[in-house]
Amino acid sequence: MIATQPVPVAPAVPLVRRRPLAGSAVLSDYWAITKPEVNLLIGITTAAAFCIGTPAALPDFPWVKLLNTLLGTVLVASGAAALNQSIERRFDARMRRTARRPVAAGRIEPIRALTFGTMLSLAGLAYLVLAAGALASLLAAFTLLSYLFLYTPFKRVTPLCTAIGAVPGAVPPLIGWAAARGTLDGEAWVLYAIVFLWQFPHFMAIAWMYRDDYDRAGYRVLPRGRSRARFTTLQTLLPLQALLPVSLLPALSGESSMFYGVGALLLGLGFCCYGIRFAVRRSGPAAHRLLLASILYLPVLFVLMILTS
Repeated sequence: MIATQPVPVAPAVPLVRRRPLAGSAVLSDYWAITKPEVNLLIGITTAAAFCIGTPAALPDFPWVKLLNTLLGTVLVASGAAALNQSIERRFDARMRRTARRPVAAGRIEPIRALTFGTMLSLAGLAYLVLAAGALASLLAAFTLLSYLFLYTPFKRVTPLCTAIGAVPGAVPPLIGWAAARGTLDGEAWVLYAIVFLWQFPHFMAIAWMYRDDYDRAGYRVLPRGRSRARFTTLQTLLPLQALLPVSLLPALSGESSMFYGVGALLLGLGFCCYGIRFAVRRSGPAAHRLLLASILYLPVLFVLMILTS
């Protein structure tokens, strides 16, 4: 572990505590702390891995098991998001991007978010055991615990937090595969490697766009000083270079058709182009375009893999 000096944290901005809301506003806030936009991508990668890993032909495809796996996985992910916002509420309050989140803004009490997140997480883990198997549930539990107790605190300690967070962040495909087959094999780990590497350029774009916000809150997602630009460039380009050949493995191994290989190559080259532009310019617009490219790349690649498997 790299030893780092404590980062001075700016005093929290005084918050205007609002009165508890009622009706649809309360439901909207509880919905917001589950981070549905993140859950959508988690659901896509989980479902894609389940579909790729299911040996059954289309008429016998286990749709009910797929839906149950998605439900359990999303429940755990939603619980993790709520727990994370309860834990990090004081830091979220210092960031313009997150200051209006329900817990940070005081619309949901931290203990209520903690209870809500715990209930969702436990319900999701129990549901996965019953509907998808013990292995899928254990993988979800590992993701939950490592996200909360490794990645979350390390964001305030070292820029290596991205690599730490990428480990649990790439587990959803393993959950889907485990639910489909009850075990993990080489193909599952290829999907894991794709998502693992994809997270670096994705998060570097976010970290650069909101670097001042992260600094204000005391997060060390990027190093300070002159090494910041070099670190960001390496954390963007090296994973992208590794992602390109890894994404071609399903075609090279015969698990997917050459049509997939051509599509994966074109997608990877396009993704790399946006990464190179960001590394050269290191501007907000370039980071934003890289972020959009990353959001488009992963689901399109997985859908292409499903269609050609």
